[in-house]
Amino acid sequence: MNKSIKLFQNKKIRTKWDENEEKWYFSVVDVIAVLTESVDAKDYWYRLKKREAEQGVELSTNCRQLKLQASDGKYYLTDVADTEHLLRIIQSIPSKKAEPFKVWLAKVGYERIEETEDPELAFNRAMRTYLKKGYSREWINQRLKTIEVRKELTDEWEDRGVNKPSEFAILTNEITKAWSGHTVKEYKNIKDLKKENLRDHMTNLELVLNMLAEVSTKEISKKEKPTNLEENKEVANKGGNIAGNARKDIEKITGKNVIDSKNKLIK
Repeated sequence: MNKSIKLFQNKKIRTKWDENEEKWYFSVVDVIAVLTESVDAKDYWYRLKKREAEQGVELSTNCRQLKLQASDGKYYLTDVADTEHLLRIIQSIPSKKAEPFKVWLAKVGYERIEETEDPELAFNRAMRTYLKKGYSREWINQRLKTIEVRKELTDEWEDRGVNKPSEFAILTNEITKAWSGHTVKEYKNIKDLKKENLRDHMTNLELVLNMLAEVSTKEISKKEKPTNLEENKEVANKGGNIAGNARKDIEKITGKNVIDSKNKLIK
């Protein structure tokens, strides 16, 4: 699932896109907060479910619970609903914003479907987002290229039997350590990052070396055809070392560290 936050009338609504089901899931309490302007949306949701249940309607039956990031930065299980069920919930909420919200809901779904059919639209949207954050076009072009390279690598991993998020994390850590000399956690500590995306805080040079490591890993994997996690780790180490040697050469010639807390891009 891809994590995201959508804005309705400048109010944040946490969402997740399910690639397998090809549908959005929306945080119910976020939607309630927007529609009702309630001080305690969780309590409103509890009372709404109780009231509807007394009428024989179980609003929570078709809800799922997914971990969404809260304002404290931590992730908690949160009631979410797809578009169809969310519309049913909205019908139970007296709000003058209900109709505009339905239009917004349809627009969100339509835009994501369009992006599925034409991935370039998603890249254009990402370009606009990074520009708003103040990144240069040169950096953004590099960053968008990393997304393409990463996708090709994860596709290759899946072809080699790697399909668990935890395994992806293990292999990513292996590549990162091999090329940068640091684990992902250590790398993020250097840049004083916590939940932020590490690649969003890399310089152009770091992005290029990271891409070289991932592209090399993909090509080596295609040749060696690893069959389990341990063999994939060996391939990841080989791919990362190619970029690692390039990093060492650059540092030797320039006399500067490629990875440094001073070169982070926090916008």
